[in-house]
Amino acid sequence: MGRRRGVEERGAIDALRETLCPHGTLRAVINLGNPVLVQGTPDAPTGVTVDIATELARRLGVDLELRPVGAARDSYAALVDTEVDLGFLAVEPAREAGVRFTRLYVGIEGVFAVRPGSTTVVIDDVDVAGTTIAVRRGSAYDLYLTRTVRNATIVRGDEVIDVFVDQHLDVLSGVRQPTEQLAQAHGLRVLEPAFQAIRQALAVPRERGARVVELLDDVVEDLKKSGFVADSLRRAGQVASVPE
Repeated sequence: MGRRRGVEERGAIDALRETLCPHGTLRAVINLGNPVLVQGTPDAPTGVTVDIATELARRLGVDLELRPVGAARDSYAALVDTEVDLGFLAVEPAREAGVRFTRLYVGIEGVFAVRPGSTTVVIDDVDVAGTTIAVRRGSAYDLYLTRTVRNATIVRGDEVIDVFVDQHLDVLSGVRQPTEQLAQAHGLRVLEPAFQAIRQALAVPRERGARVVELLDDVVEDLKKSGFVADSLRRAGQVASVPE
């Protein structure tokens, strides 16, 4: 039984190597714009996504090539154009036309923040006519708010704090941890609860087919159950949920 399981595992690794990185190198795009998942510099990125890519390359027995980018939209574009083999993105319907997603490996939150004197007290107050919401263009929460906001006005920018401050907008949106830091630095108030559960998964170019996702799902589940993902987050000093 043990020998057969070993043969099956080797067969799965071989199949994953052939479908995921047929060129012999695992090319992974890393989004430096999400400080919960990536830290460090473009020359030396660190964090849970870097750790997962490194471990996956180790298991496959291939070299790893990291491509750091500054925003999720750049990660998505690199995957759609098949410039890379692997990425890390929030699962959003708008992205499914270009990429395939694995099971979730981490969950983070999207929150709103307002100025201290704002009459916006709870998240239900945000989506009203006349309210302006600052978002980072192409982010997971941009896509989410685009399909859910009905009355407020979404204003997009490359840096959410810049568009919020420069255009004197009403509401700041973003991933919880960096938004809380911005709130503290700028004297803002974070609205509770979170407006979005941001579900993070591994992503591959859609043209690679469903089989590669099935094989990656097994790796993701192993990395979660073994404590690899939780340990990586802990080493990075980041707090995020690890879905079961």
